[in-house]
Amino acid sequence: MASVLPGVSLNNSEPEVIAGTDEAGRGPLAGDVFAAAVVLDPDRPIAGLNDSKKLSEKRREQLFEQIQEYAAGWAICSASVAEIDQLNILHASMLAMHRAVDALTIHFDKVLVDGNRLPQWSYRAQAIVGGDALVEEIAAASILAKVSRDREMQRLHHLYPQYGLDRHKGYPTKLHLAQLAEHGPAPIHRTSFGPVKRLLNNKA
Repeated sequence: MASVLPGVSLNNSEPEVIAGTDEAGRGPLAGDVFAAAVVLDPDRPIAGLNDSKKLSEKRREQLFEQIQEYAAGWAICSASVAEIDQLNILHASMLAMHRAVDALTIHFDKVLVDGNRLPQWSYRAQAIVGGDALVEEIAAASILAKVSRDREMQRLHHLYPQYGLDRHKGYPTKLHLAQLAEHGPAPIHRTSFGPVKRLLNNKA
């Protein structure tokens, strides 16, 4: 059954194998949106799982390695900037989660999804608001997705150092907005997002 964090009950009495999924990167102006899916191994518990946003970068990195080593199954996928601009960020996030769950190579009975919506799929599933702080499978997925996306932004920083991606990870900080105004958008920027779209319209 789902590995529930202390003090939380999902009222799930059946011994089901649970996959948890979560995404990272809905808010940034640049880069892909990432998602992960995780099935934990009850015989190899991982201490300290929590919502990735509540963990330090160092702790996320440590747990990232532990999850990949100890989980029964895991997968990390993404939806591209082009897909985000074509579908919108909500549907692109759902697509990334769909891909991550599809990529699992281990049996599971049900998927628990962070948030209040489910991707359009045939899996038995339940959406849980705040699930990344309530259910260990979702927490583990949030860590894999967050660390993977942060690493991708570090890689993109070396290609586009003028934007300071290593500092803000693509989010609309004052620094990022100032650099966007100075240098204009790059191919990694989401043209459907307001600040980027306005810059492009002003140049048209």
